[in-house]
Amino acid sequence: MMSVTEPVKKPLRKPLGVPLFVLALGQLVISLDYNIVYVALPDIGAGLGFSDHDLQWVVSAYVVATGGFLLLGGRAADLLGRRRMFVVAALLYAGSSLVGGLSDSPGVLVAVRAVQGVGGSLLFPATLSLINTMYDEGPDRNRALAVWGAAGAGGLCFGSLLGGVLVEAFGWQSVFFVNVPVAGALAVAGWSLFPVDGPRDRSRHFDVAGALTATGGITLLVFLLVQAPAEGWGTPVALGSAVLSVGLLTLFAVVERRSRDPLVPARLFAHRGLVAAMGVTALFGATFSSVPYFLTLYFQTVHGYSAVATGLAFLVPAVVVAVGTQVGERAVSAFGMRRMLVGGLVLGAVGAAALGLALTSDGSYPALLPGIVLMGLGQGAAWTGMWIVASAGVAPGDQGIASGLASTTLQVGGAVGLAVLVALAGGVGQSGSGPGLLDGIRTAVFVIAGGIGCGALALHALRRTTGTSGP
Repeated sequence: MMSVTEPVKKPLRKPLGVPLFVLALGQLVISLDYNIVYVALPDIGAGLGFSDHDLQWVVSAYVVATGGFLLLGGRAADLLGRRRMFVVAALLYAGSSLVGGLSDSPGVLVAVRAVQGVGGSLLFPATLSLINTMYDEGPDRNRALAVWGAAGAGGLCFGSLLGGVLVEAFGWQSVFFVNVPVAGALAVAGWSLFPVDGPRDRSRHFDVAGALTATGGITLLVFLLVQAPAEGWGTPVALGSAVLSVGLLTLFAVVERRSRDPLVPARLFAHRGLVAAMGVTALFGATFSSVPYFLTLYFQTVHGYSAVATGLAFLVPAVVVAVGTQVGERAVSAFGMRRMLVGGLVLGAVGAAALGLALTSDGSYPALLPGIVLMGLGQGAAWTGMWIVASAGVAPGDQGIASGLASTTLQVGGAVGLAVLVALAGGVGQSGSGPGLLDGIRTAVFVIAGGIGCGALALHALRRTTGTSGP
């Protein structure tokens, strides 16, 4: 019998295992590839003869393809097998990266980036749905998502550092070659470690018409949001993309209403937690995910940092965001999900405002750290929280499409947010380094702070969110 003076021991946390390390590494590859090429762009442009107009597509092709194919990737994970789709996506990454490093023309490299984006759209929902089905809902899944989130959110910042080091040491080709052994190892590890996919449920059919219309409509929408700010909203390409996107998405809605087994089942929208998570991911993409773009301009154009120095400048944000994901997971148990998410957004808004004040022509890097730390902690907490909410209460057979929905709003929100921010900031990054560059960067960061703050107020106004814990 336990003595009354003996302290009660807390139950030991179960180790999450090697499979989670593989899943986190997969997420790291996805997030690194989003911006690892940023610091390599000047070398890529010079080496392959890109025009200034076309160079942006080394980044944009990845964004457009990823955003357009996420719903398809999510449903494929549910119907064709999560392990199978993880392995296929990893091999797609490895093969396209090898071709990318060997590219000798702009067209080939842009095509490679698009294929990498398709790989990301298959890998992301497969990875997330594997976590949500391998770990029980509650503390175990929350911890797994926090580890996965640390890899993903940190990778968004760490990509600049890794890209800078690789470019300086081995040339621009290395930012592609580095993926080949990593993605190949992911494919082998995934096939060996993850649960075997069960036999396909023949009663469920793949909604081909829905997949084609949704993928085409979303791809054209993201293309429009990426291309139009630089080229103009009234150009024939922009107008044509807008009309086709609206037409395809309208047709998608008609197809889904008539389909016996739709790509996006209507029952998912009864999950208030998933709907709320989609709103948070859209806000996250439009605000937090846009910060590295403006900080890169500030470091390289305003202060003349080299590629390596710019990468090192993103090391602190990467570490702080990773810490924030772990803090967020623990805060869920202490304060409840809604309060944790609101607190993370408030912290992020205060940090972004402080960062905007510190962005000056003669400012030092240490002056940026208070804002970077506050914003990074809030960003990490929000990243973990929104994926916990997105998966809560969703049936195992719908986890892939649920993650596809939330990640699609993340990508579309990022494209919309960056387009709006660049416009509000006077087109910074699209034309030289004029005298208004710094003012434009500061304007964008202050708008980001305001957007995050408005998101916190909206979330606080919700009385409760289905699938979250706490008040």
